Amino acid sequence: MSKHDRAAAATPTVQVIERLFALMDVLASREEPISLKEISEKTGLHPSTTHRILNDLTIGRYVDRPEAGSYRLGMRLLELGNLVKARLNVRDAAMTPMRELHKQIQQPVNLSMRQGDEIVYVERAFSERSGMQVVRAIGGRAPLHLTSVGKLFLSIDDPLRVRNYATRTGLSGHTRNSITQLPVLERELSKVRQYGIARDNEELELGVRCIAAGIYDDQGKLLAGLSISAPADRMDEAWLSKLQATADEISNALGHKVS
Repeated sequence: MSKHDRAAAATPTVQVIERLFALMDVLASREEPISLKEISEKTGLHPSTTHRILNDLTIGRYVDRPEAGSYRLGMRLLELGNLVKARLNVRDAAMTPMRELHKQIQQPVNLSMRQGDEIVYVERAFSERSGMQVVRAIGGRAPLHLTSVGKLFLSIDDPLRVRNYATRTGLSGHTRNSITQLPVLERELSKVRQYGIARDNEELELGVRCIAAGIYDDQGKLLAGLSISAPADRMDEAWLSKLQATADEISNALGHKVS
């Protein structure tokens, strides 16, 4: 069979797939079931063709037929979506964007997650040329209220939870800049909620400042924080937009629709 003949033979299969996707897109556009007539009109497909493809999809549970002549997306798609979601790993999604951000700014980039009253550093991108005195080791921990990422997580807690955190931890400080009073912490968290960016102003380590942006999943849940660490006199506010764009890129890879 010639190359042309093979291409011609493949065309009907490709056409069916294109029609299938068109039907799925129409079904996805509405929450309620859609009639066969309306699906046919919106896709431009003949009713008999529409019916045949939908019937095959119904057999495979990709489409449900709640009543005769109407259709909606089926549970099989939810099952497959959950499989994909389970395989998504924030660390895997973050690695390449983190390295790219580090190349742009030449400062350490950290990925951290919350565990109880602490954040845990789960990944980092850095080089010796960054000149940082302190680079947090993967697996290292730090109190929520002393770190930029920790403040992101505290900012989504309700006031009672924040007060309980303060009671449990005593808001102990590490440096003269550490926030050790609840009213001060509450004001700081209000700023985080307002701007969506959190800061560590030499609160964990003297001479080191950090800025952080959140990473979210498909349900809008805060999963992790992406932060830039830099010597206090070298922190550049221009990095904020790059940090936010990188965090959004990772969130998008995890299914979050960034507005």
